[in-house]
Amino acid sequence: MKEIHDQPISDIQSRIEPLRQQIINHKLYGVIKDVKDLRVFMKYHVYAVWDFMSLLKTLQQNLTCTTVPWFPVGTAETRFLINEIVVGEESDVDAHGNRKSHFELYQEAMQQSGANLNQISLFIETLKSTRDLNQAFSMANVPDAAKQFVEFTFNIINSNKPHLQSAIFTFGREDLIPSMFMSIIKDIDQNFPNSISIFKYYLERHIEIDGDHHSHLAIQMTSNLCGTNDAFWKEAEEATINSLNMRIKLWDAVFDEITNS
Repeated sequence: MKEIHDQPISDIQSRIEPLRQQIINHKLYGVIKDVKDLRVFMKYHVYAVWDFMSLLKTLQQNLTCTTVPWFPVGTAETRFLINEIVVGEESDVDAHGNRKSHFELYQEAMQQSGANLNQISLFIETLKSTRDLNQAFSMANVPDAAKQFVEFTFNIINSNKPHLQSAIFTFGREDLIPSMFMSIIKDIDQNFPNSISIFKYYLERHIEIDGDHHSHLAIQMTSNLCGTNDAFWKEAEEATINSLNMRIKLWDAVFDEITNS
């Protein structure tokens, strides 16, 4: 295993800590009181779950060979790191041991809670048939904050810079679920056990898999990709800061919709 470049990793973590604290302590969590509020949250958050999968598969395509004829791409170390993360995210297990991607699990959680799946389903179906993000946004009437969040992710995807893709995957998407939110979800689950048990399982699984094992793999992957290139590390830091700011804007929009309704 290659050496992790501790100092630039530490520098990024130090620089983004105030933004992480803004997300972890966001006022949004305090206004989610019941299943109705949670449905609003899920309506926005599902797009972040989906584009996380798109970011993940972009990394796999860039860091491994996914075409035929096969040729070795990059280092076996980096291939191992991304492939192991993909297995966990794309084919995890639900509470009954059935294989599911985390996105499919999230859709099931939305359905159980009574959240409207029509919007995200129309978005996916339109994108599948047209391959046009703007058309899919328009057809599905995607909330503006979710649209901007996805657009940012796809700008990074389309940059064709794996070190940036890895950076926002590693520092901008992991380990951002606060204990306060989990406590709220547990309380709601006690009152409405047949409405959010899948969502509770999703969050617990996300913390268990993504927040621990996968975060260590992702840090190693970003370290491998940035290496000793100072310019890469600087770009990675800027992309991560922008990613966290987009998350804050997404949470702001959810907060506004819940409080205004």
